[in-house]
Amino acid sequence: SLASTAITCFTRGLDLRKETEDVLCPANCPLWQFYVFGDGVYASLSSVCGAAIHSGVITNAGGAVRVQTLPGQENYPAVNANGIQSQVLARWASSFSVTHTKNIALEAVGRSVSTARPSTGKRPKKPLDKKAGNKDCKADIAFLIDGSYNIGQRRFNLQKNFVGKVAVMLGIGTEGPHVGVVQASEHPKIEFYLKNFTAAKEVLFAIKELGFRGGNSNTGKALKHTAQKFFSLENGARKGIPKIIVVFLDGWPSDDIEEAGIVAREFGVNVFIVSVAKPTTEELGMVQDIGFVDKAVCRNNGFFSYQMPTWFGTTKYVKPLVQKLCSHEQMLCSKTCYNSVNIGFLIDGSSSVGDSNFRLVLEFISNVAKAFEISDIGSKIAAVQFTYDQRTEFSFTDYTTKEKVLSAIRNIRYMSGGTATGDAISFTTRNVFGPMKDGPNKNFLVVLTDGQSYDDVRGPAAAAQKAGITVFSVGVAWAPLDDLKDMASEPRESHTFFTREFTGLEQMVPDVIRGICKDFLDSKQ
Repeated sequence: SLASTAITCFTRGLDLRKETEDVLCPANCPLWQFYVFGDGVYASLSSVCGAAIHSGVITNAGGAVRVQTLPGQENYPAVNANGIQSQVLARWASSFSVTHTKNIALEAVGRSVSTARPSTGKRPKKPLDKKAGNKDCKADIAFLIDGSYNIGQRRFNLQKNFVGKVAVMLGIGTEGPHVGVVQASEHPKIEFYLKNFTAAKEVLFAIKELGFRGGNSNTGKALKHTAQKFFSLENGARKGIPKIIVVFLDGWPSDDIEEAGIVAREFGVNVFIVSVAKPTTEELGMVQDIGFVDKAVCRNNGFFSYQMPTWFGTTKYVKPLVQKLCSHEQMLCSKTCYNSVNIGFLIDGSSSVGDSNFRLVLEFISNVAKAFEISDIGSKIAAVQFTYDQRTEFSFTDYTTKEKVLSAIRNIRYMSGGTATGDAISFTTRNVFGPMKDGPNKNFLVVLTDGQSYDDVRGPAAAAQKAGITVFSVGVAWAPLDDLKDMASEPRESHTFFTREFTGLEQMVPDVIRGICKDFLDSKQ
């Protein structure tokens, strides 16, 4: 008999290759994540296992299902069955039905029918590559379309056509660009996410189905909402792939867009603005902020802004825009201080600190580390404890997830002993930062101490700074201000922190994070 193919919770009808296919659904799929369209006959956009549970062929314990490809149809109904709410779909190019797997005799018939199809020769080869999409274009893109009264229904449809052409030319696919759409009007609405479709046909269909909302063009509000909510991993954003928002604006925004631009940059999102029919001289009086484009784009270098005179005859504008969106190396906003730094903590373990205060120091370090996106391609954390001696608690390459880093910090054992801060800085520069010298991340060292060092700190700190490490000094209790300033990078005032009590460390967390981010941004300008 034909073997059943194991599939995932998210495999859709259109992912299957054969006219009749026996598949095995896994157990415990999250019911609320299923996309199912129709009832009995399902649009091929639907999840196969979702449809099988919906129609009662299997339960959430999984099992074998036979999937039969059927022609497309119109008006797939929405029906709630077996814990799954299926959705309405106006039309789709193909459908499928699900039944219990039949016995072997019938299976052979099923097979001879499918082999009797016109000679397939080498045909299956091509769709596979097509599914992967354009691998040279790495991007997760949100098209933020204008759904305001400014644009109106007719131009809204022309805008949809343009976005559709851009989507097709991008070469959407599993390993190529992924796209989603957000509509800006009075209130922003996420129409579909990156994870919903991975083929251009589906995206085109979804764009065609979008309805015009109307309302003020609160582009700022929509841009901020998109930057904060759209690109989560749950919604299909991929690690290490540039995040892009393409804002389409007919005329000008009715709200402030500058703050939204700042938020987008903080979140590592590259903002492009495509402005159409920009304000005429007579209209300028109505525009809140004439420089709205320059304030919202990722960088005001001309690359991120794009102008079209009208929505008519836009075909010639498709290709140049696609080329911009696929220029990986131009995405200057992908790197943020949160995902592109190495932070080494140098921790005073001398006997004057004491056990309970040492816990407070570790808490401070955890709270700073928590703010960063730690991963193999993101930010990295290391820790060294010192007395007269030094001990590398963990290096930059030991842990590549936030959970592991935080648990390693919690498990640091207090050494207790003397204080040789200078030696410790030299040790850390050489052994911890040395191996990271040619990496892409910017290097930071945070020195925490509660007292006078027995050795010179000025020489070792200068050497660390010369090696490209920015030094912040955090002093508690008896740490002399001169030592702290001697260790800190320029301008010393903003790189030196001091608190009388260990309990005061907690208040400094946001300032240290802000200091790191400010230095990071200054180094990029």
